[in-house]
Amino acid sequence: MPAEEQVPAIGTIVVDVGRWDQPLVGEFRGVAGPYWTLRSPKGGTEWEVRPEHTRDATPAERLAARTARENARSRGEVA
Repeated sequence: MPAEEQVPAIGTIVVDVGRWDQPLVGEFRGVAGPYWTLRSPKGGTEWEVRPEHTRDATPAERLAARTARENARSRGEVA
């Protein structure tokens, strides 16, 4: 998602392509200065990424993220 586009809604699934060996799927949590805050759909620690280092998640990535979240929820790992 290019930086000139609007900030996504809280909970939107995006992909961090900036710092990792492989793209990392994250749930948008908010804005912190020049950064977007993301968190794994399964919960855990949030991380920051520059908006220009993100892209829209594909339908397959969004489905996998929703499935991972529901599985984590069924195990009691997230609310």
